[in-house]
Amino acid sequence: MKETIITGLDVGSTAVRIVVGQAFSEGAEHKLQILGAAEHPAQGIHRGSITSIDEAATSISACIEKAERMAGVPIESAWVGISGAHIVSQTTRGVVAVGKINGEIAKSDVERALEAARTIAVPPNHEILHVIPRSSIIDGQISTKDPIGMTGSRLEVDALVVQGFSSEIRNFTKCVYRSGLEIDDIVFTILATAEAVLSNKQKELGVTLINIGGSTTSIIVYEEGEILHTAVLPMGSDHITSDIAIGLRISIDVAEKIKIEYASFGAKENIKKDILLEEIDASEQGTVSLKYVSQIIEARVEEIFEKIEHELKKIGRSGILPGGAILTGGGSKLSGIIDIAKKRLKLPVAYANVKSILNVIDRVYDQTFIPAVSVALWGMTSEQQKSRQVRGFISMDSPFDLRNRVKKLFKSLLP
Repeated sequence: MKETIITGLDVGSTAVRIVVGQAFSEGAEHKLQILGAAEHPAQGIHRGSITSIDEAATSISACIEKAERMAGVPIESAWVGISGAHIVSQTTRGVVAVGKINGEIAKSDVERALEAARTIAVPPNHEILHVIPRSSIIDGQISTKDPIGMTGSRLEVDALVVQGFSSEIRNFTKCVYRSGLEIDDIVFTILATAEAVLSNKQKELGVTLINIGGSTTSIIVYEEGEILHTAVLPMGSDHITSDIAIGLRISIDVAEKIKIEYASFGAKENIKKDILLEEIDASEQGTVSLKYVSQIIEARVEEIFEKIEHELKKIGRSGILPGGAILTGGGSKLSGIIDIAKKRLKLPVAYANVKSILNVIDRVYDQTFIPAVSVALWGMTSEQQKSRQVRGFISMDSPFDLRNRVKKLFKSLLP
């Protein structure tokens, strides 16, 4: 494969992160050589929603400049990850008659069935991001994941439709365009992350991936190789910072430092220690109990996992996913979070580990950068496969290609 520059952009509520890589082939295997990775504090973004287009665009531009200096190449376009509490998913089914006289099912039949699945009653203020096929039924009898080449007269395709508010998506794309970037395509961040960090065996057994961000927590659940459920919860690690600030009556900045520097000292032998606030920030005075800080943090973390457990109960998968729970995102770095997750979810829990990259930049292995790396890997895989098939997921081209739609949406906003 010709060497190609791939850029992944992850716009979060806390920080904007960019990963720049070079796609290349190593025998039959395709990998991404990481050239640069940069982050910049996010402004104008709250819980995955744009609150100020100018501030958000400025944050993205600043991150682009850092990434270009590190990678040594200009960044003209990017694959962009999107998340936020406005994104929801629902199941649907498309039914079509097989086109060929001999009844052999072709790719075009599957695409027509997916197109039929898109015609579900989507609210007028929503935009479809992905239509992901889950399974197929031929003549109401034969169930299969890959119907192409099989014989029948009637094809039904069950699909998962991921959609978000049109206004949110328009504002999001406008920010990216204002920063000077072209959009290669937009992908639901947790979906790209799952493709990058979960193995086929985990997906077959049953697994949930949990991305704990600043203001939101995204989850995706797989079983028998299919996506069962996705959700974005309006709660993240920034809520822990707010709890500390309120509980200790200190500033947000000092509360964030306490969360980062002292959350790891929750072990029994250190639980009786006190924190001198003036050692953290000269503007603060007094001492606080580390035990009290640990209680504040643990209470909010337990609440986050209770919400996740509620999502698993909704689909009947509470405590019965053999592949366990995989954690990623900046909020997952809190010490002791694995133990709380195991207790609340009643599942084996581990950290995410991204695959298919060659790298000399250690920071891309940090949990905070995994979503950006995953979006870049999604872009690499999509560009490799001209048929728009990503590990069995069919993403239909024009007129349903999101890249074309968002460009039209953005241009429609211009005077």
